Amino acid sequence: MHIEIFEKFSDFTKSRWEKLSLGQNPCLSFNFIKSAEKTGCVSYKTGWKPQHLGLFDKKGSLKAALLLYEKTHSWGEFIFDFTWAQAYKDNQLSYYPKLISCIPFTPITSNKILLRNPADKESASEIINQAINLTNKLNFSSLHFHFVKLEELDLFESSGLLKREDCQFHWFNSEYRSFDEFLMVLTSSKRKKIRRERRKIIEQNIYFKWHDGSEINNEKWKTIYKLISMTFYKKGSSPYFSYEFFVEISKKSPSTLLVITAEKNNNIIGAAVFFVGTVGLYGRYWGTDEGYDSLHFETCYYQGIDYCIKNNLKYFEPGTGGEHKISRGFRPNKTFSAHYLSNSNFSIAIENYLQKESQYIDNYIENVESHSPYRLEI
Repeated sequence: MHIEIFEKFSDFTKSRWEKLSLGQNPCLSFNFIKSAEKTGCVSYKTGWKPQHLGLFDKKGSLKAALLLYEKTHSWGEFIFDFTWAQAYKDNQLSYYPKLISCIPFTPITSNKILLRNPADKESASEIINQAINLTNKLNFSSLHFHFVKLEELDLFESSGLLKREDCQFHWFNSEYRSFDEFLMVLTSSKRKKIRRERRKIIEQNIYFKWHDGSEINNEKWKTIYKLISMTFYKKGSSPYFSYEFFVEISKKSPSTLLVITAEKNNNIIGAAVFFVGTVGLYGRYWGTDEGYDSLHFETCYYQGIDYCIKNNLKYFEPGTGGEHKISRGFRPNKTFSAHYLSNSNFSIAIENYLQKESQYIDNYIENVESHSPYRLEI
């Protein structure tokens, strides 16, 4: 076997990429990653220089692949290591550049080691070791794998990487036949709260439409993109994905996109962008032009839950953060990442930190579950 570095994702070719075991994540598709690079959202200029790895056999067949980026900052990752970078700086060491394996700007758990044969542990170990060798050879401070699947953790830990734990809030479909049936498993107070919030939407004469990518023309995308951009600007940042990216992905993979628009008097007043997998729904971006009562909860959460129920999707991941999700039926769910620090002293220090952080996450989840909106018998 031999390793190759790809500085352009499209060099993998679509036919090669789609022979790998990609799992059920729509954001691991060839079209998604290619569109992110083609439109310049992911590039050397934005601090995401592609350094993808491909492992080939003697016949030139792709055995394994690894999305890998050289990063000069930590933005757009959702696994925060700013304090690590500051610690390096305080000790007159450089934390950047570093290497990171993830789907850019997308905090969704997915396969990291992409194999042609899912049982090929030899190729999986080899490509991890090659990534570590690259980190050391080119003097990167560290190597990070974000939003790792639980079944891959042992592989990373056996290769000497450190495990880190975090928490997101996900909704799970217990084969509900309707939104009202879902509400019936909640406590009376939470059920009434959600019904009250949904009633406020009706009272404001707001209605909703569901669209896939093929149903959104360029002009409608301009309106939607302007709305979701406002959410970033209000927080003092810029959108990670561009208007061109959404136009591109809606043309290349329209069935993977779900855009929910909130409308009033035939005008779009709010919108949320989701990605649709074979078993799950993934919420990513949202925005509105004014402060309508309860619009955020309805557009981002209740409409997504309703979509999952009507389309028999098993779960809904609405993104990172937001303890307000708990009272609306979302449950804490552990997420994992794996880290290699080339500096042995920092590796030991961070390992000790991660052990304490893991205990904090366990306590946090236990506390959150004590405030579950679900009735005890469920």
